[in-house]
Amino acid sequence: MPDLDLTHGDDAAAVNSLRSAVMRLSRRLKHQRVDESLSPTEMSVLGTLFRCGSATPGELARKEHVQPPSMTRIVALLEAKGLVRLEPHPEDRRQKVVTQTEQAEAMLEESRRKRNAFLSGLVEGLDEDEWAKLRAAAPVLEKLAHL
Repeated sequence: MPDLDLTHGDDAAAVNSLRSAVMRLSRRLKHQRVDESLSPTEMSVLGTLFRCGSATPGELARKEHVQPPSMTRIVALLEAKGLVRLEPHPEDRRQKVVTQTEQAEAMLEESRRKRNAFLSGLVEGLDEDEWAKLRAAAPVLEKLAHL
């Protein structure tokens, strides 16, 4: 890792700029939702199920950085909306496995399409050099998002 001073100078300014830009862009993307009845947390849980596959509520709580009782409530809300189903755990009958439904997959796909279209519209305002830099930064931002 390079020698960084994240409290002063150019490094601190870059961290501040990155934080501010990511937060503003995130807020704008949140307004591009397909289903306004779902909270950002519920959408995040569905996204996690899409990326990682079925999981127990405890596993989802860890991945989403929430307490298990909160995840139990979120899963119950998603189940009531027909977006997930609970199935018996194959090895531990005391647990349940959360699986997203086809309805959730379709909604997530439409949400991704809408948000990608929104971002594509923004990208059209960039010049070639800016777009090349953004393409190169995308894997780094992805890595930061999952640290």
